[in-house]
Parts: sequence; structure tokens; C-alpha cells
Amino acid sequence: MIEKVFKRRIDWMLVFFIFPIMLAGLFTMKSFTLEDGGINFFNKQITWIILSFAVFFIFSFIDFRFLRRTDVLVTLFLIFCVLLVILFGLGRIKGAQSWFSFGVFSFQPADVMKLVLILILSKYFSRRHVEIRDIKHIFISGLYAFVPFVLILLQPDFGSAMVVFLIWFGMILVSGISKKHLFFVFLSGTLIFISLWFFAFAPYQKARIMNFINPFADVHNSGYNATQSTIAVGSGQVLGKGLGFGTQSRLKFLPEPQSDFIFAAFSEEWGFIGSSFILLLYGLVIWRILNSALLGASNFEMLFGIGIAIFFMSHILINIGMNLGLLPITGIPLPFMSYGGSHLITELAGLGILMSMRKYSRSAHRDDMQNEFLGV
Repeated sequence: MIEKVFKRRIDWMLVFFIFPIMLAGLFTMKSFTLEDGGINFFNKQITWIILSFAVFFIFSFIDFRFLRRTDVLVTLFLIFCVLLVILFGLGRIKGAQSWFSFGVFSFQPADVMKLVLILILSKYFSRRHVEIRDIKHIFISGLYAFVPFVLILLQPDFGSAMVVFLIWFGMILVSGISKKHLFFVFLSGTLIFISLWFFAFAPYQKARIMNFINPFADVHNSGYNATQSTIAVGSGQVLGKGLGFGTQSRLKFLPEPQSDFIFAAFSEEWGFIGSSFILLLYGLVIWRILNSALLGASNFEMLFGIGIAIFFMSHILINIGMNLGLLPITGIPLPFMSYGGSHLITELAGLGILMSMRKYSRSAHRDDMQNEFLGV
């Protein structure tokens, strides 16, 4: 009986694709000696992986249909908005990340807020998929995203704020928005960016964006991270330098090689072939997530699965983009690879909720489900 439940609820192909990505992160952390206050990143990460998978399996067996209730989602949304506000007074800030510290464990509300936003947008769009072409739904759904976006941006955590925006924008696109309104969204985004540039962005954030345009203009200051990251990726060439021979990370030229720049550290040791393999695995993970989404019992489950896929794609594209010098530097982790417990537990919790929804998946033809979802 237990075996049947496990087979029905858990997408073991998804787990199979995630596990080697985690191993790649562990091997990269093990290949160089990094200690910060006695913390061993490799050993600590093993603990976080075990805890994260425990959360994943536990969540897979919880009936999350109560999350369809508006009062539950609004309550969760308000709770995490309050936590983001409290963070300004009681939280700890390091660079572009803010968290609550509980001794051996640190908690970043911004991580869970992304999941809450996916849930509340899924609820909103699932009830209005027929009338979604009405432009008012852009503003109402945008308000749900705007509040956490501003609170996270003011921490300041530009990377997570951009993920919040991309989650909203991506879910707007798949919900069936009118094409004529799409231009309006792009125009609004441009105006918002201009306003943020003049009234919200900190000097170092502006420097990172300018450095993105010309990363070698100030290689010793604002351009240092981008320069060292691109050097690490490029020096790996086709086959890499070999495990433990990444000079940029071992000699500590590469900043935060265990977290923000773990892809650069990995690429230096494993080269183009290894990096391509990691990208392939990420593509397969997204495929399995979307596969579960398309089998959702209702539009709510489908939208949630698509939102989770957008969440992971945003993190992957932003992190790898900044490691390659294609995007401005932001403090954002690479899913399943970067060191840290808060974001890893959040990632596996989101997937656990998605797995729990598989119990009520429907076997209708996927074309019919897509037509229903798009309201055609």
C-alpha cells in the first residue's frame, strides 16, 4: 500500500534529476577549503539536503486542498508581509540578503514569500481565467506582487525582488492576457524601472547595472565580482581544470564560490561539458514540473505548477546569467546547488506541495486541459 502511494504521489524522475545537481554543488564545495567562523560548508549542506528532502516527502503526503481557500491564502500573505516589515528592525543584513537568525538556523522570509505569491496568484487567476482579458486583473494581481516586491527591494535584495516580478509577469502571460495589454505591461515595467533608478536603487545597485553594461570599467571595485566570475567560467574551457584544481575559488579570487558564484566555481573545474550537463538537468527538472502542472486537478493546481516552474527558471536564469556576465550581479542562489538551508528547504517544500497535488491529478487529454486553462 505504501509503495503504491509513493509511486502515485512522488515523481521519482524529478528526484532523479535533482539529486545529481545537489551532488555537483557538494563536490564543488568539497573541492576547496572554505571556513567562515568554523563552518564547514560541505558538511552543513549535507544536513540541509537531508532536512529538505524530509520536508519534501512530508509535504507530499499532506492534503493541501485547504490552500484553495481565499482566507487561508490572504492570511499567509499578510503574515509574510509583516515578517518582511519586521525584518528591517530585527533581521540581519549581509550584502543583498536579509534574514532572521536563530543560532544554527537562519530564515529568509523572502524565500517563502515567493511560494505564497505563487499560491495567491494561482487562486486569483484560477477563478478569473474566463474574464482574464479584462485589464483590471493586471492591476489587481500586480498589487499582490507589488507589496512584497517593494519590501524585498528595500532590504535591499534586488535579485529576489526581480524573481517576485518575474513570477507575476510569467503567470500573467500564461493566464491568457490580451496581446494588446501585453504592450501596456512592458511599458509599465519600463516606467517602473526608470522610477526605481532615480528614487529607489542604492548606489551599489546602480553600479552593478552599469557594470553589467561595461564589466571591465572598474575591475577592482564594482566590477570585481563580475570579472572574477567570467574569468573562472572561461578558464574552465571545454573539459575544466579538474576537481579541486579551480584556482579562482581555491585562491579566493572568486567571491562566495559556495553560494552566489557556485556555477562559476563548478564551470572552472568541469568546463563546458560539465556546465552543459548541469543545464540539461535543469531543463529536465523544469520539464517534470510542467508535466505535473498539466495534470493538475483544476486550474489552481495547474497554475501553481507553472508558477513553480517560473520560480525555478527565474532563479536559474538570473544566477547563471550573472555568473556568465550576461546579467547584473545579484545575491541570488542557484537552485539545489548553492549553499544554504532556507532557500533549499523552500525549494523542496514547493515541490512537495506540487507532489501532493498529484493525488488529485486528472487523466483527461492534455490538449483539452490546455484549452480549458487558456479559456479557448
